[in-house]
Amino acid sequence: MKTDLGKVKQLANDLRNNFPRSPREKLGGYVIAARCVDKCRSFLLGINGDYNYWPCSLASQWFSFTGVTPETFKEVVATGATDEEIAQWIVTHSNVKDTDEILAWNNKLRDMRLSDMTLQAQQYLEEYIPKFVPQHRPVYVWFDVYDLEEKRL
Repeated sequence: MKTDLGKVKQLANDLRNNFPRSPREKLGGYVIAARCVDKCRSFLLGINGDYNYWPCSLASQWFSFTGVTPETFKEVVATGATDEEIAQWIVTHSNVKDTDEILAWNNKLRDMRLSDMTLQAQQYLEEYIPKFVPQHRPVYVWFDVYDLEEKRL
């Protein structure tokens, strides 16, 4: 695959000044994937600010489920592929082909309460939430952390 940072630049979101898409937003049928694209594009251009493409606990859920590797995904994004092209690539390269399985996984992630997460993740969020999430806003599920911090909720 040929890298085309000029095309990537046309599609990238400068995460030094803006937020990536919500983890709730789907791409290729999967939650988290659109956010991964935003973070990867900005990482490739060095405009990712405080956002990490990889490693990332949120992205690791998606990579683990689909079998897509962060490196392979980065190579595809680096070609300057559009969201539509990446969505098609995801559908073709994901190990998961059953749409019901994908739907169940999406809903599991959308509905994941902090108490359902690993103890390590709970410990991390116990310190993270008071620092970055507005104090008057309750966190009901994991994705709320991102959407509250990034002012979508």
